[in-house]
Amino acid sequence: MPDLPQPLLTEPEPRVNACSASVPRRQALACLAGSALLAAGGPWWSQTASAASPSPSTSGDRNLPRLVTAGGALTEIVYALGAQAQLVGTDTTSLYPPQAQQTPKVGYLRQLSAEGLLSLRPDALIATADAGPSVVLDQLRSARVHVELVSIDHTWDEVGRKVAAVGRAARRESQAMAYLAELTARWTAVQARVQAGVQARARRPVPSVLFVLAHAGSPMVSGRATAADAVIRLAGCRNALQAFSGYRPMTAEAMAAAAPDVIVMTTQGLEAVGGTEKFWQRPELALTPAWRRRERARTLVDMDALALLGFGPRLPEVVWQLHESLMSA
Repeated sequence: MPDLPQPLLTEPEPRVNACSASVPRRQALACLAGSALLAAGGPWWSQTASAASPSPSTSGDRNLPRLVTAGGALTEIVYALGAQAQLVGTDTTSLYPPQAQQTPKVGYLRQLSAEGLLSLRPDALIATADAGPSVVLDQLRSARVHVELVSIDHTWDEVGRKVAAVGRAARRESQAMAYLAELTARWTAVQARVQAGVQARARRPVPSVLFVLAHAGSPMVSGRATAADAVIRLAGCRNALQAFSGYRPMTAEAMAAAAPDVIVMTTQGLEAVGGTEKFWQRPELALTPAWRRRERARTLVDMDALALLGFGPRLPEVVWQLHESLMSA
């Protein structure tokens, strides 16, 4: 499966779990899990801060850890918890909020440089589990930089793990618990509305949706076990390609087999191919219901790459917006 373009977002190879538990039960479990996640691990900063960061943190408090984040969703959470003064560096996928674009950059999350990271004198690196290379992470640990890696499975639980990891690393556990409870309440409401929307279709099948990745090179289409596959299903729809995992080239054969009712792209990807009109001119699309209905309905939906695929704190709003767009197509 190809990487997403370095300046935007990475999509690792996940395992995708369906959101099958009842909504109230998931909310209660998420709150309990948040407490457990935040309590995990000890106060590592008390042992490492003085050695790894002899100078004061950017917040003006010597005791607050200096943070580097590698993963756009993690950076969003740092700002949401009000810990941005502790943020001394971010990776190139950290584009939101806009202020994050002004932070010192440590490179692409899968191609980190130990020298560049250590020059920022961080106490901790918070990253998703696909960050690397591993030799760089080992060098950071040897330099007594705490490395916190968050596992990825493209579920709501992943969002909780990210909030918990940032809360621990920033020493803002109570704020993280409150924030996770707020996010979980929003997620619970969104999932209930999505389920109601699916049920309201009665006997009509949910739309068949195809995600096209087109940031660089030839466009690719998403099969199973990707962030795109997960978010399509969370929005109450069906991924049009189930015969394979990961990404494959967008060929005429693939489009004919998929026969999507709606196509989803990132806004950045749509811009990269020249916009909506240019995209619809591709000959392989003429074989799809989405192409045939393009003048009667909005059968091409685009959303920001990090919001759509990053599984961060904007996931409730993203899933609801996607659900509304897909169901009305």
